Amino acid sequence: MTNMIQNAKDQVLDLTQKAYQAAVSAGQLPGDVSVRAGVEIPKDTANGDYTTTYALASAKAMHKSPREIAGILLEHMDLTGSYFSSAEIAGAGFLNFRLNPSWYAGVLSAVESEGADYGRSDVLEGRKIMVEFVSANPTGPMHMGNARGGVLGDTLAAVLEAGGAQVWREFYVNDAGNQIEKFGKSLSARYRQHFLGEEAVEFPEDGYHGEDIKEHAKAYAEAHGDSLLALSEEARKEALVAYALPKNIQALKDDLHTYRIDFDRWFLESQLHPEAIEAVIQKLEEMGAIYREEGAVWYRATRFGGEKDEVLVRQNGIPTYFAADIAYHYNKFAVRGYERVINIWGADHHGHVARLKGAMDAIGLEGDKLDIVLMQLVRLMKDGEPYRMSKRSGRSITLADLIQEIPIDAARYFFNMREPGSSFDFDLDLAVKEQSDNPVYYVQYAHARICSILKNLRAEGIVPRPVEDGELELLASPEERELIRRLGRLPQELIDTVRDYDPARLTRYVYDVATLFHKFYNTCRVKGEADNLQQARLALCTATRTVIANVLDILKISAPEVM
Repeated sequence: MTNMIQNAKDQVLDLTQKAYQAAVSAGQLPGDVSVRAGVEIPKDTANGDYTTTYALASAKAMHKSPREIAGILLEHMDLTGSYFSSAEIAGAGFLNFRLNPSWYAGVLSAVESEGADYGRSDVLEGRKIMVEFVSANPTGPMHMGNARGGVLGDTLAAVLEAGGAQVWREFYVNDAGNQIEKFGKSLSARYRQHFLGEEAVEFPEDGYHGEDIKEHAKAYAEAHGDSLLALSEEARKEALVAYALPKNIQALKDDLHTYRIDFDRWFLESQLHPEAIEAVIQKLEEMGAIYREEGAVWYRATRFGGEKDEVLVRQNGIPTYFAADIAYHYNKFAVRGYERVINIWGADHHGHVARLKGAMDAIGLEGDKLDIVLMQLVRLMKDGEPYRMSKRSGRSITLADLIQEIPIDAARYFFNMREPGSSFDFDLDLAVKEQSDNPVYYVQYAHARICSILKNLRAEGIVPRPVEDGELELLASPEERELIRRLGRLPQELIDTVRDYDPARLTRYVYDVATLFHKFYNTCRVKGEADNLQQARLALCTATRTVIANVLDILKISAPEVM
């Protein structure tokens, strides 16, 4: 796929290297000097569109000042047939290049020819990557952290796919361990209270007090009667968990599907017990990474970057959550063969990052192939005040509540407006406004506006036709070129999003595109110009519509044609 930003950078280095070879042939610069120079885009395009540090990077090896080297290179610089109209020396010896109209025409031609694929690349082709995200506790509904993590993980997976990777989305279900034990105790107490009264049955102090527990117990009682009262506590808990847990998991699936998130697999922790966990402990023992003390099995975490050694199997023989986590990640890498695994975690898990990566090293895998994206919480705001409780349910806002309060498009956009590591306020009032200060509305309106422009012109007999590069080169106003430069950034923006694991780059990018389009359209007439300029501007409108639609598609946000 075409990346005009990278093409221009490559061409700068190629032109500079050819100028250097010509200078060597002329005896003006020493030969056999290898230079590793960078090419950047200046923040202020008044200083040029691209700049290279070639002269600065080669000064020591060539025993000349950077400005002298730059001057010699310019003498031998041949820009014929390139994307550049001129090159000049700046500052201490930077070489600045200015784009000519052919580059701008090339951007629009690439968008037109690649259409819905514009922006995609093959930088990750053949890579097998897993993104594990949400992984909410199945004993209750999803909270706001899960809502943000869901959008973040799903969008990151989509961006990785746009880079050519084979991506697997996974939800890890903690259906074993202390949380499920507590879930069972809570269900059992509510079931018994249903028949015997709340005064007769003490509710566990550390139990789950949510209304959903009462509802599950009541539903089971209405369907099956009091048959569980005669059973032992363990048998009763087992029966109630077997009834309620699948319903909770299905509710999670349903809410996430409504939120436009579907997983390739819901991996059950119980599948790791006991065989996979025992196998991992045996392997760690073979690697000399565990020891036994006072009836417990310990992992030598301090040898692998941990602050203290960790218990893997308690004295009672029950594995810890950490043991299951090691087994799960061993399964990801060694059993299923993912070469990179990305986990989206809440920031409160930061202390677990180093010890899990260290455990991968300890078991013979490469911990640096496990990437953890830590995500801060979000504060919901309404009427300028923190909004914590749902008026409908009288409890904390859940994902299900949120997607009834605001459009899903807004939720997915807003949760991607800040980098994962930053906390922010989610303005519920702004999210439902149909005005330009609502950023998702503003972006969608730009797309709909272009559709409307093209429809109205078509009604007057003005229909876009294939446009030659020479016609596209007529787009020379500052507003036109600024917009085209931004359209040309999409392939690189997606690559940078993968590099930073930061989908918020895309919401910033598409908002900028919308802003620059409105600026262009308010300044440059489309209808009423000479045919070749009119068609060139129609091509720019169409390309902008394609770019906005492509970004919104990755974000799983609709691109309306009418608003």
